[in-house]
Amino acid sequence: MKFLLAAINAKYIHSNPAIYSLRAYAGEELQPFVELAEYTINQSMQEIFADIYVRKPDIIGFSCYIWNWRLVQELIGELPKLLPDTPVWLGGPEVTYDADRILRQYPRVTGVMVGEGEATFRELLAYYVRISAMTPQSLQEIRGLCLPTGYTSAREPIDLSTIPFLYHDLKPFENKIIYYESGRGCPFRCSYCLSSVEKRVRLRDINVVKRELQFFLDHRVKQVKFVDRTFNCSHTHTMAVWQYIQEHDNHVTNFHFEISADILREEEIALLKGFRPGLAQLEIGVQSVNPMTLNAIGRMTNLEKLEHTVAAIRSSGNVHQHLDLIAGLPYEDYESFRNSFNRVYRMRPEQLQLGFLKVLKGSGMWEQAEEYGICYMEQPPYEVLYTKWLSYEEILRLKRIEEMVEIYYNSAQFTHTILFLERAFPDPFSMYEALAAFYGQKGYAAASPSRANRSHILLEFAIECDRKRKAMYRELLVFDMYLRENLKSRPEFAPELVPYKEAVRSFYQTEEKERSHLPDYREYDWKQLMKMTHLEPFAFPVWDTGRMAEQYDNWDEAENRHKGKGFAVLFDYRKRNPLNYEAAIQIFDMTPNE
Repeated sequence: MKFLLAAINAKYIHSNPAIYSLRAYAGEELQPFVELAEYTINQSMQEIFADIYVRKPDIIGFSCYIWNWRLVQELIGELPKLLPDTPVWLGGPEVTYDADRILRQYPRVTGVMVGEGEATFRELLAYYVRISAMTPQSLQEIRGLCLPTGYTSAREPIDLSTIPFLYHDLKPFENKIIYYESGRGCPFRCSYCLSSVEKRVRLRDINVVKRELQFFLDHRVKQVKFVDRTFNCSHTHTMAVWQYIQEHDNHVTNFHFEISADILREEEIALLKGFRPGLAQLEIGVQSVNPMTLNAIGRMTNLEKLEHTVAAIRSSGNVHQHLDLIAGLPYEDYESFRNSFNRVYRMRPEQLQLGFLKVLKGSGMWEQAEEYGICYMEQPPYEVLYTKWLSYEEILRLKRIEEMVEIYYNSAQFTHTILFLERAFPDPFSMYEALAAFYGQKGYAAASPSRANRSHILLEFAIECDRKRKAMYRELLVFDMYLRENLKSRPEFAPELVPYKEAVRSFYQTEEKERSHLPDYREYDWKQLMKMTHLEPFAFPVWDTGRMAEQYDNWDEAENRHKGKGFAVLFDYRKRNPLNYEAAIQIFDMTPNE
């Protein structure tokens, strides 16, 4: 007997911990009857369909989420044609909250595992295998199911510490993100989030957690992403985990945590500030700064405390911070969202994500959508189309702004240019708004993957908005480009290097003898050093946006001061900032050849 658990992930680098957890909880006696299959939404229905058929399962179970539900619906509509006697089961958040309706819509589906699935699946598997007298005699005896005849009795939440470790064999997870769960549930009641449905928080035993974290550290896993909805809801648990990963740091593994920044304690902040750069990254959901909006969604946030926390962590320069906003929430109109954006943007996170409200089945917002005049898509991902406060046209405008933020801010490829360009606008949101409009007016495609092309567009936009400082923008873009990459082709807008050719050659020849600036390259001669690093002349201190800002307001003085004299920046690509991957730099005075 073979029970096939199928997962269709959003990307290849993702995995589905749910199906691994179901198999692990089934126990050693039942595990041989379980087979796992992982696909991605980029595969065609026919390809997945054929693979499932070739595996010849006796029972099929699909793990259902908003990103794969359309594809699963196609599959469950077609599978009975070739596997007419094969029971089909569904589970996951996409089918838990309207399971009875789904069974009416798809009568060939045998049933739905509702909510938390480990114990339910173990009993269901035992029912099909029938290995002992304790096996349920009928499906109605199994708690936590929805059948065509109705729901069975509800199931109590399990003890998380009883779930076996999922990752003893790391081969299926090569080149993939490792998802790890140390807790379920959330103490908050945010109406847009399904985690608010579970009314209490359950934590995995900390000694078990430490033992499993050590496994990841010993195997030098690249990244472990905690899926706990509010990781820092327990101070004791948070401190124990963070102290452990700091004390046992292998200088390779990165840990990702989703936290609520306004409840982070000073002791926790102090611990974070002592982390190795790159050891941890934090995802912080702000969602809005509008008090009426926060009240409506049940999110009581101390914004001043949140700002203090983000600033305190940022001051150490060692922890990546990712802040989220959601457009389409109650009472948030276009101007209110502008205010939310500007306030969060000025916190200077490493990434700022502009999300759009998804009205998830089972959430409070799902029940209140009509009350708030929220119109959303009937099909996944159930994204907002318009609200009482935000029109569809404004949603489209925000989506174009989101693209600009992704390209020019979150990519971390234009950090100095963007920071300087902001001064030409009344606020940051206005800059991205104008940049999005510029793309539209010129017919440029935001999806273009070429960094060089994006640089050209940004330069064109900057010159149009702030023509007087054209030379500054050229140099800032050159600096940003070399900061991330030892370019094979020099940007067309970069200044001519011929006047500095001898000075550059002389620098590297001296370095070959003295090894004072590049001690990690001792085995290479000066010609090799020139290829492996880069030395670029600049007229302005492009690495220092503060000094550049001073010159912004005193352009003529700056222009005269730099005539005939400038700087050189040495880019060392062997040494990079683990937070943004920027090359290490050294600054020198440099004058052109006579």
